[in-house]
Amino acid sequence: MDADGSVSDESGRRRRVHGMLKLYYGLNEEGKTPEQPQSLDPCDINGPHFDPELYLNKLRRECSLSELMDHETCMVKQIRSLDSDMQTLVYENYNKFISATDTIRKMKNDFKKMEDEMDCLSANMAAITDFSASISGTLQDQHAQITKLSGVHTLLRKLQFLFELPARLNKCLELQAYAQAVSSHRRARCVLQQYSHLPSFKGIQDDCNAIMEKLAQELRQKFRDGGTSAKDLSECVELLLQLDEPAEELCDKFLSHAGSRLELDLQGLEAEIKPYPPTPADILEFIDRGCNEFVSSLCLVITSYQELFVNHAQTGEMANGKLQAFVDDLAARYFSLVERRIQEEKGVGDNSLLVRALDRFHRRLQAVAKLLPGSAVPTRGTEIVVRAATERVKQYLSALQSFYMDSLTDVRQALATPRLSVAGGGTHLGGPAAGRDAPSSLPELLSSLSASILNQIKSVLASVHLFTAKDITFSNKPYFKGEFCSQGVRENLVVNFIRFVCQSSRQFCESAGDKGGSTPPALLLLLSRLCLDFETSTISYILTLTDEQFLVQHQNPITPVTTLCGEAREAAQKLLNHYVKVQGLIISQMLRKSVETRDWVNTIEPRNVRAVMKRVVEDTTSIDVQVGLLYEEGVRKAHSSDSSKRTFSVYSSSRQQPRYAASYTPSAPMDTNLLSNIHKLFSERIDIFSSVEFNKVSVMTGIIKISLKTFLECVRLRTFGRYGLQQIQVDCHYLQMYLWRFVSDENLVHFLLDEIVGSSAHRCLDPSPMEQSVIEVICERG
Repeated sequence: MDADGSVSDESGRRRRVHGMLKLYYGLNEEGKTPEQPQSLDPCDINGPHFDPELYLNKLRRECSLSELMDHETCMVKQIRSLDSDMQTLVYENYNKFISATDTIRKMKNDFKKMEDEMDCLSANMAAITDFSASISGTLQDQHAQITKLSGVHTLLRKLQFLFELPARLNKCLELQAYAQAVSSHRRARCVLQQYSHLPSFKGIQDDCNAIMEKLAQELRQKFRDGGTSAKDLSECVELLLQLDEPAEELCDKFLSHAGSRLELDLQGLEAEIKPYPPTPADILEFIDRGCNEFVSSLCLVITSYQELFVNHAQTGEMANGKLQAFVDDLAARYFSLVERRIQEEKGVGDNSLLVRALDRFHRRLQAVAKLLPGSAVPTRGTEIVVRAATERVKQYLSALQSFYMDSLTDVRQALATPRLSVAGGGTHLGGPAAGRDAPSSLPELLSSLSASILNQIKSVLASVHLFTAKDITFSNKPYFKGEFCSQGVRENLVVNFIRFVCQSSRQFCESAGDKGGSTPPALLLLLSRLCLDFETSTISYILTLTDEQFLVQHQNPITPVTTLCGEAREAAQKLLNHYVKVQGLIISQMLRKSVETRDWVNTIEPRNVRAVMKRVVEDTTSIDVQVGLLYEEGVRKAHSSDSSKRTFSVYSSSRQQPRYAASYTPSAPMDTNLLSNIHKLFSERIDIFSSVEFNKVSVMTGIIKISLKTFLECVRLRTFGRYGLQQIQVDCHYLQMYLWRFVSDENLVHFLLDEIVGSSAHRCLDPSPMEQSVIEVICERG
């Protein structure tokens, strides 16, 4: 085995031996007896109550002969090992005891020698003390004389300094060592003043005063020198104060000189704002220049001024007032320049430069706040930042409004395109090639408009969100973040834009004339659906997005979502009502002209349905398709099986015969009117211009009510002949064949057409109605 193995085996054996010995003596690792309860088992060979007889009897009972022999062999080995270890331990301890005895003997000898040396040292110290007392006694008589001579020497040195002072001051003046000259003069000034009654000292004092006056003039000239640095200026002021110059005058001169230098910085900034500057800089470069030149110089002036004047007890209050006025005046001019430059940032593309510039501007003003507590400069600077952010929000609102109006212009152009057939609301194509490159339909226009508005709002919010970034110093300030997010972004930008959409949409209702003005009816329909979508989902989504992005605090008064949704729904309702009115008036205008331009007394016997009635049905069908593109069908009442032929039964059987029969005799008019009025009393009242619901059936019902009501009123103003009445019968039957499909209740169409025919019969000179079968043949053929 190698040496390393031998060493490790030896150390392991020693640890094992010591462990066994500690176990034998009942010691723990620290060499102390552990506080453990002692074993009372008489068979525990390591316990204090061990009984050999009981232990042997137990072994005989429990173990076989071979086990007893093995146990004996093991015990013998342990006994021998313990004996060997005990001998080794005794030998090692014996060697240590011998070594300890030698050490103690050696220490005893060393301490004896040390005691002798201490006795010798004590004797020497006593001799030194006696010798020192002897010397002090010898020199005691000469001590007073030595002290007197030392005082005379010091006085002579002072006198030498006084006599050499004029020459020293001239030399300092020649070398421009003004600080050293002032210091030397201040050291001697009190002495010269005290002994000025002596001619020699009086002459020295006059010479020094003349030299110091010359030095003061040079300092004043240096103070007035425009090229003096801030450090030299501070040194001049400090020396002039030490020369007893008036503090207030020095304050004014110091501030005047500093103001002239800061004036140059302001002029440099103003040169970048004037129209057509030589090298126009962006807003960040402008703010950097202002901060690095003007604000830095202003901070240096404040620091120097405070060290020179404010921190002095005699001039502190006066000097601080002058400094506040000085800083406020210059800062006001600087802020005016900054605001003028910020106002030039009209673009709404990238906000990063403006935000970084405002952040840097705000950071540097905090240095002024630390140097000059109580100054209004930081507050006014913060107001500029807030105004700039608010103005930016206004610009984005204006941009959103312009974008929305431009989008509406694009929609109107798309609606005016001849190829836009179904979506254009009744525009008919003029040939087979007209639909090859057809633009988007109404649903696609609506989807495109909604998506573009939403994307534009998201883009604007992302741009404005730069003002609240975490690395922007002013973004987390309470005076900025809460007000800017809740009032600036949410209310003044998002809410105002939503309201602008609703208000500008409602304005299309106010500008329309009798014929709908210049606003396409399809645009009214599209805007009504847009406002309705705003009410159902868009407004809630936009405001939720805004609140999440800007962490809007709802403690401030804000516009509830429900209020905006109500305004959007109101706008949608008004637009849809106006759409119904405009489309109804367009059809009504055709019907009115068709009635007013015809001679109903002398007309020929009807052979066809008039073309205007076919046009009314075609336009109504086109409007039905148009509305169906944006609104759901709606609920209809159950139709009867003979809805398209109902005119025959109504006009010929149920009410026509009694009404017309009475008209044949001259004495009948009163009875006929009476019967008609009685019938109206029991008929359901029809509200022509009532609000419509947001579905196709309701919209079409409103349009048809307006059209037929106009037809009825026009008929009441005309007089009819026999064939005129029959033509009205044919036209009404034709309308009944088609219009009942579009309304919620077919009885409404039936009632109005019945009123038209009845009113014609009342105004007929020769009321001879046409047979229903003939009417049906003409209508089916037409």
